[in-house]
Amino acid sequence: MPEAPQVGSPLSLLTLRETRRFIGRFRAILLTAAFVIVYAFGSMVLGGMLIFANLGGGYQILPIWGNGLGTDTWSYPALLISAPWGFVELPFFATLSMVVVSIGVGIGMSVAVLLGISLVRTRRRTAGRPAAVGTVAGLTPAMIALVTLGACCSTTAAATAGVGLVAQVSGSTTNNLLLNNWFLGVFQMVVVWTALVAQELVLRVYGGLFGLSGPDTDRAPVAPRLDRRVALGSVLRAVLLIGGIMWSLAMLVEWTAVGPFNASAALWFRWIVEHQVPAFLAILAALFPSGTLAALRSLGRPSALALRGGLVVAGAILLLGAPPPFAGAGIEGLGNELMGVLGLPAAWGAVAPVFAPGLDLYFRWGFQYGLLGGFAVAAGAAPLRAFVPLLWTVGANTGRDGSSVRSPAASGGPSPVAVAPTGFDVRGPVAGSSPAPGTVVHGP
Repeated sequence: MPEAPQVGSPLSLLTLRETRRFIGRFRAILLTAAFVIVYAFGSMVLGGMLIFANLGGGYQILPIWGNGLGTDTWSYPALLISAPWGFVELPFFATLSMVVVSIGVGIGMSVAVLLGISLVRTRRRTAGRPAAVGTVAGLTPAMIALVTLGACCSTTAAATAGVGLVAQVSGSTTNNLLLNNWFLGVFQMVVVWTALVAQELVLRVYGGLFGLSGPDTDRAPVAPRLDRRVALGSVLRAVLLIGGIMWSLAMLVEWTAVGPFNASAALWFRWIVEHQVPAFLAILAALFPSGTLAALRSLGRPSALALRGGLVVAGAILLLGAPPPFAGAGIEGLGNELMGVLGLPAAWGAVAPVFAPGLDLYFRWGFQYGLLGGFAVAAGAAPLRAFVPLLWTVGANTGRDGSSVRSPAASGGPSPVAVAPTGFDVRGPVAGSSPAPGTVVHGP
């Protein structure tokens, strides 16, 4: 997952400016609309919102404002349409999430098709130029994987088996999610939006290869050479992204059992410090490794110490747990749940885990408590070393003629580009060496 040297403003990144330009350049609005309609139709049929039956009679539109029990408030107002060929049921939030996810999947899939066409054309134009062909060929799997991530996850979450999978990775049960089905809509929208942001980063870095003007036309991105370190770093970025998203959304799952407005201060501490701080660190580090590292190192000393100290505290609680008075109030971690599984008394800080011992519990311990907690502690205590495996996957910029280009930061001027620290290259630490002249590790 590469990242851009200069990704522009956060608003332009979140609104997918380069993706929209890419679709507009190819005049692929109709292609995008076709994917949106097909996916929305499939979602409605699989989700039971559209049912075909020979009912006869005429058309009838019935608005529904609520139910007598006052439950499922997120489903109302709803609309029920009866027709001779069947009926359509449109609950409020389910319809909203279906529309948003369909648009996201339509954008992602249309860009995937356009990238495939562009890659074929680029291969033909660069015949006899091994370096250019190798660079594009190396990017193909990453691009296709990124732009199809949202569609695959959304389709899975729409199925019954997918509901169980979402329950497992978010720390809930299938019955709870089916009862509080608003979470499935939130889950789908978050996954698709994250995949589209990753796709946006790909286009901003390598868009020049497909006819888009990059922020700096004098520089050409060079993907890192595929080797064991790049593969390991890519896997780490992937699991950090998945674990971060799941752990962040787990807070919403807990809201299905404890209302946020009725929660205690201890639970709010757990949700913010234990959930969101490690989760957002993992997500940002996975999407923007060099940029996140540069941000951690560029803060003033008091701010840096406070932020890094907060990361260590949040990670340590996830890994080690909390002492008895706080564990009983809801602030707990891996150590507390281990004591609970071993049958130790609650007076010692033991807490019963959400799941019984098994695959679900081990996933929670390994990916959410262990991985996110350990990475938060490492990033707070020694950020440079913690980010080394992630920097293995980050490419560099070279001049269009193949010569290296020195960034303004390398010459002492201010720049959003983070220069590789002494003793490191774009693939990681090199003992007793400095980065090659002009080599930069780029990030937003």
